[in-house]
Amino acid sequence: MNTKIQELLDLAVVNKASDLHLMMGMTPKIRVNGELAEVSSFGALSDHLIEEMIFSIISEEQKQKVFLERELDFSLSTTKSRFRGNLYFQKGKIACALRIVNSEIPSFEDLGFPDLFRSFANYKQGFVLVTGPTGHGKSTTVASILDDINSKKNYHIVTVEDPIEYVIKPKKSIISQREIGFDTNNFTNAIRSCLRQDPNVVFLGEMRDLETISAALTIAETGHLVFSVLHTNSAAQTIDRIVDIFPSSSKEQVKTQLASVITAIVSQRLVPDLNGGRVVAMEILMATPAVKNVIREGKTFMIDNIIQTSSDMGMVSLDMSLARLVKEGKISEETALSYCVNPAELQTTLRKIKIL
Repeated sequence: MNTKIQELLDLAVVNKASDLHLMMGMTPKIRVNGELAEVSSFGALSDHLIEEMIFSIISEEQKQKVFLERELDFSLSTTKSRFRGNLYFQKGKIACALRIVNSEIPSFEDLGFPDLFRSFANYKQGFVLVTGPTGHGKSTTVASILDDINSKKNYHIVTVEDPIEYVIKPKKSIISQREIGFDTNNFTNAIRSCLRQDPNVVFLGEMRDLETISAALTIAETGHLVFSVLHTNSAAQTIDRIVDIFPSSSKEQVKTQLASVITAIVSQRLVPDLNGGRVVAMEILMATPAVKNVIREGKTFMIDNIIQTSSDMGMVSLDMSLARLVKEGKISEETALSYCVNPAELQTTLRKIKIL
């Protein structure tokens, strides 16, 4: 590995950055607590230096692929951490974004997750989706849930990822982690063969298209517990996205199929806390009979109201989650208002919480 890229990777880890960006003609940048900062000691990177650094961390086969397809997802491990990388071209020049992945999977306690998450380990089958914008900890949430299952159940957990992020070390379960382009050629083949590998739990790194979503639903229907992630902003939007990707002739069938397998949808955000770090706020939808009926009938506009009136079942709206973080002294009211869905409702909730 090139010494310059090694230095940058180490610096990103030491500064607890989430991402490292390399682009021709610009100083390297790292993202710390959601904000980009320059690595001023390096100065602007030349085209030659970027290529030298990048090509030292990928194989010759990957190099050929990036020039052919003009982008490449890959993973990288060092002695200090693990990275998920994406190579791409902009203005005809190669660039790189690297996501830092912790070598240790954080626990529910570390992440501040509700006890409800522990119930996921007891499900024999179903479909759990973790959603939210890019860079808001979806992969970390799923890894923590899978590791909790791993520590409690004698299961076979199969993951299909592009690329592998967290490496899950076997505890009670056996773990098969398959990386696209390395362990399997593509998602389609991996998902098709997955059911022949005797899995109890399946994690699909991302549902990208109709074929992947259809396969995920089918795997859940056949009696397996399936986890996946989507880049959507709420539970209602997630349901709409899944249904809308199918042709009109299949939508009614998909609504019924989704209603029969869905277990929970977690939509999360990482928001700045008062200590200069970030803390997770999340909307949680549990698939009660009322929720399943709403999905089946296509009345997703009712989802938000169900969440607000079902706190006794573990459901929570994003605004309520933000309000609790304010009450606990973890984030400011201004931060909560900037991330909330309904500012007026959040302020009403905050006043009620202060009175209690």
